[in-house]
Amino acid sequence: MTDLNGEDNDVPMVEEVEEEPAGPLSEQAEKFVEAGLAEGVARRLDEVFQSGSMTAEELDERALEALKEIEAEGAIQVLDEFAQSDLSHVQNKSAFLCGVMKTYRQRLKAGGQQNAPPKGPDEEKIKEILDRTGYPLDVTTGQRKYGPPPGWEGEPPSGYGFEVFVGKIPKEFFEDEIIPMFEDCGKIYDLRLMMDPQSGYNRGYAFITFCEREGASKAVDTYNNYEIQKGRKMGVCLSVAKCRLFVGSIPKHKTKEEIREEFEKILEGIRDVIIYHMAEDKAKNRGFCFLDFDSHLKASQARRKLSNPRLMVFGNKQVTVDWADPLEEPDQDVMSKVKVLYIRNLNVATTEEKLTEIFTNFGELDRVKKLKDYAFVHFKERDPCVQALEAMNRQEIEGEIVEISLAKPLSEEAKKKRSERRQQIQQQRTPTPSRDIYGGYDYGYDYYSQDYYRGGYEDPYYGYHDYYAYDAYYRPPPPPPPRDTHHQRYRSARY
Repeated sequence: MTDLNGEDNDVPMVEEVEEEPAGPLSEQAEKFVEAGLAEGVARRLDEVFQSGSMTAEELDERALEALKEIEAEGAIQVLDEFAQSDLSHVQNKSAFLCGVMKTYRQRLKAGGQQNAPPKGPDEEKIKEILDRTGYPLDVTTGQRKYGPPPGWEGEPPSGYGFEVFVGKIPKEFFEDEIIPMFEDCGKIYDLRLMMDPQSGYNRGYAFITFCEREGASKAVDTYNNYEIQKGRKMGVCLSVAKCRLFVGSIPKHKTKEEIREEFEKILEGIRDVIIYHMAEDKAKNRGFCFLDFDSHLKASQARRKLSNPRLMVFGNKQVTVDWADPLEEPDQDVMSKVKVLYIRNLNVATTEEKLTEIFTNFGELDRVKKLKDYAFVHFKERDPCVQALEAMNRQEIEGEIVEISLAKPLSEEAKKKRSERRQQIQQQRTPTPSRDIYGGYDYGYDYYSQDYYRGGYEDPYYGYHDYYAYDAYYRPPPPPPPRDTHHQRYRSARY
């Protein structure tokens, strides 16, 4: 080709290539456009469906709405990342897609850098474990959950002593390396490995729930401070999911059924309601209750809702709410040596002499201590103690059906916490003189509740748990401020 100066030009001409127009939208893509998605996003989503990564039925309304809120280029990037993910163990793909979108937003805030995907688990080993155990594996962007066991019936293991927290796990570890270690300790109910969506590695910790307490205890003994890699030791300790709330300012005339009915109007997942009756009047509760939920998530949502000062229950009542402290379950070896019975729901008029007369029929007693509507009966031998428990639990004593269990010795750590809590309570109970109908020394709080009494005795008996020992440990009402009426100020001025 000759240029304007008459010289040859060796640069070849490049023809402009026109972009091929996109084909017509599929029927499904047109529906997404009508629903508010950009055309490019609707096309990419339709391609995801056609690839088999997800079906239209698996996309829920929440994920679709979240996708609309992201700009078109970002939404296409999210769908690309979703389609490239390993979805083989993902049970809820809409939730997984939402997790990818959340990670995308977090990445934008951090500067938009995308980390290289890490090496994942050994899928052959994972498959071998799942085929051998029959357990499901559910993967989301935030965690990988293994379990529960196939054919499990009834409630999952709950309460202190079933679950362990495993910390300082190498970030590149997955179930294929963790499960073989801990399944030797006992039957696993589930394992939850917490994941970092941005890096793709685990967060360095997991929770493992065992079907039996012995499995959890063995896991702590075996793997706490275990050197999992050179110079790296794991930390394993007992854990418990917070599923119980303490709720105060409950009308004392309300029954358990009425309390549950009221809270179920506004809360979800309530599994049980626990109340305690006044020792002097069994028809009244003590002004508080405990709400048990079927998951930590439901309990956390309920706590947030009940903390709202604008929320009123029972007509015009504002309640107080806090997490309930879990009771530590003593070691099985310790419980196998207990020779003390805890008896609750006694008639207030029942005497220690009467209890001594009843329980001496089973064996020689060391002593009996009764406080208000509960008591502890000390046997000299274990066997008669167990026989009395089996024979007398849920039986009537002087007009009341009593509940009996083995008393639970406190650990040294629990004794320390109880001592600190007792000091705090006694400080809050310090009476402030006030000119009111109670003479200035009683503000409606039960000064003679079990824990107040218990703190005054120094002997082995007071190392035992009240089986339901939450009473008197939650938010004792502070004394009201001294009244400062015009009448009082006038009298102060005169005298």
